Amino acid sequence: MLTELRVRGLGVIDDLTVTFGPGMTAVTGETGTGKTLLVEALHLVLGGRASPSLVRDGADEVLVEARFVMAPAPEDSESEVVLARSVPASGRSRSWRDGRMVPLTGLAESGADLVDIYGQHDHQALLSPAAQRRILDEYCGSDLSPRRNARRALRELEDAIAALGGSDAERSREADVLRHQLREIDGATISDPEEEVHLREERDRLAELAEHRGAVASILASFEGDAGGAGSGADEGVLSVLARSAEALGSMRALSGWADRVRAAVTDLGDVASELRHATEAWEDDPDRLDQVHRRLQQLAELRRKYGPSLPEVLAFAERARQRLELLDRAEATAADLTERRRAAVVELHAAEDELRATRRDGAAKFATLVEERLRDLAMPHARFTVVVGTGGDPSGPGTEPSEGQDRAGDRVRFLLGANPGEPVQELLRVASGGELSRTMLAIRLVASGGPDTMVFDEVDSGVGGEAARSLARALTEVARHRQVLVVTHLPQVAAAADSQITVRKVLEGGRTVTEVHVLDAEERVVELSRMLSGHPDSPTARAHAEELLAMSAREDPSTMSPGRVD
Repeated sequence: MLTELRVRGLGVIDDLTVTFGPGMTAVTGETGTGKTLLVEALHLVLGGRASPSLVRDGADEVLVEARFVMAPAPEDSESEVVLARSVPASGRSRSWRDGRMVPLTGLAESGADLVDIYGQHDHQALLSPAAQRRILDEYCGSDLSPRRNARRALRELEDAIAALGGSDAERSREADVLRHQLREIDGATISDPEEEVHLREERDRLAELAEHRGAVASILASFEGDAGGAGSGADEGVLSVLARSAEALGSMRALSGWADRVRAAVTDLGDVASELRHATEAWEDDPDRLDQVHRRLQQLAELRRKYGPSLPEVLAFAERARQRLELLDRAEATAADLTERRRAAVVELHAAEDELRATRRDGAAKFATLVEERLRDLAMPHARFTVVVGTGGDPSGPGTEPSEGQDRAGDRVRFLLGANPGEPVQELLRVASGGELSRTMLAIRLVASGGPDTMVFDEVDSGVGGEAARSLARALTEVARHRQVLVVTHLPQVAAAADSQITVRKVLEGGRTVTEVHVLDAEERVVELSRMLSGHPDSPTARAHAEELLAMSAREDPSTMSPGRVD
């Protein structure tokens, strides 16, 4: 329910705040005072189209804020939603929901669940084909779950068939590829996901062993020479040179003491050479193993190139391929089973669609008859209202049969109206004036339940007077028994029937015209109704008539109108 509306900088509205209560509220005032601007403000805050021309001269922006309070469920507490919209004199508009910025579509989506506005074509839930289908389903009590469940079951079966991989030939080709891939991976006999790590360590050790053996051989050659003994020449080793040097020193009495030290060095160096030779001769050189390691690493690298960046992922690929191959091997029998189940699911879906279409078509005729009865009460005595269910057919009838295979459930629902004698029935958007559209929506809501908690009617009384005005007032009062109704009206009969009444008027402030809104008490309502009746709020005759209207409205029971359903 709309509880508060604040508008700033919109046309002749400078800054005003209006509070609303439950039931029916009538908005009245002289022509041109800005009554419709309140509806325009709601239109803006619910995501409607905006123009900088709406901004009041001298203001920076239009700002509209609306507070809605939702009736709580038995186990919940009361909740509220606050929507806001800013339309600057230049630049793009901004939108908020509960203090957080949202795109304009966010306002529209929120507003669709909160308010229906009737009277201006640019915010009409009634004109949406989906909304018309929903209204008909609400009236008929259509059970959509059988079709929804049948559609879900069919979709799951089709997904399962698609997962098999297409035709038998395609599955056969895929199986051949998988077998080849598995042969390649299984042929490598990968038993350890960390095998490459161990192989690289072994390869490095074997490669270093050969390198060290060559270095030691070079060192021993420098110690011993190629001949391995004493002599002279380029191939003589360090040990031979040192041995001859010791002998030379020993023959010189003055240097003989140094000869012992050199002989000791020869002995130590000889021991080193002997130990190096023994160590290297104990090493097991295995070039064949090194070659095997190189080939294995190359094989594993090729598998990784094809099937995954690591051996664990190669093994995971193989497992998936194995599972897929098992599925393909069973695919022929599985495909036959799924195809048969799909055939049964299609039959079940068609049956659910046919049942839903029949429900809609049966209800469409009854629904149209009741709406026509309501329209006659609302000063549209010659109106013809038709509900078309399906994809084609003659729109003059209450319902049509769709072509085979097209819209089996009758999802295309259209509300058609012929407002005046001699006019063909056409879709509402093409034929209805603002007043006719508002009254048509009012008639529909009197017949069908559902819809947002707040309904706003503008121009609903266009062309209405006399007894029809009283019927219109009773209809609005009946709707207001179950939801909040705001109606902008020039009819005193409608205003008198409201639970509360506010008046919109222009005043001069600081040399400028501004609009103000005033909630009327009982005495003020009499004065305002007198003005609406005669143009003279002080007329004793008009005052008596106003008091009579208020008394009659208090006594009338809207439930005495035409019934809302035909079973």
